[in-house]
Amino acid sequence: MTSRLAGNGAGVVREIALASRVQSALERLYHLDRAADVDGFVALADDGERETLFLRESEDGALEMALRLPRLAEDGQLDVICQIIEGVSHFVYVAERAARNRETTQLELELQAEVDKYIVLAASMPGFDEHASRRLRGELFERASYVHDEASERGERYRVASRCARRFVARIERDYVARARFAEMHGELRRFFHMSQGEKLRAA
Repeated sequence: MTSRLAGNGAGVVREIALASRVQSALERLYHLDRAADVDGFVALADDGERETLFLRESEDGALEMALRLPRLAEDGQLDVICQIIEGVSHFVYVAERAARNRETTQLELELQAEVDKYIVLAASMPGFDEHASRRLRGELFERASYVHDEASERGERYRVASRCARRFVARIERDYVARARFAEMHGELRRFFHMSQGEKLRAA
């Protein structure tokens, strides 16, 4: 069972709308039953704060969650959109794993979110093809910047997740996007989603 942590507020209409669309897209792609609606768990992050999914186990054993998302800028701002996709990816992944009584790790969450950012943004691009994929892959993985120092635990985890996602996405691009084999690509992405951390790392 999943419930909300305290702290949800108003004034996040656009952010909630985008988060809800991302959740629906991920659930359709991965053939997931909805465990909880993300819009009931979203609150606006403080200025300068990045997306964060808060988790704790209540006394009755329920998993409590709250998702803090940055405010969308008028011009969209790719970094903020990516943070919202990442936050929803974390939410969906944790909720699905909890519904199946499966554990997950922070690295597993970050790796899946890196792949999900590519997939959600790719799906929003009309006429998506190999050339568009290369540009998107470069924007997300090759020109990425990091908040945490490389020597820190978080910094290392984010970089490992990004490197593995970049390799996996490059293979998806080569084997499926370049050949316009999108139905088969969706099957591969579904298999990746349900893999364990070790299986994900090997697949990447």
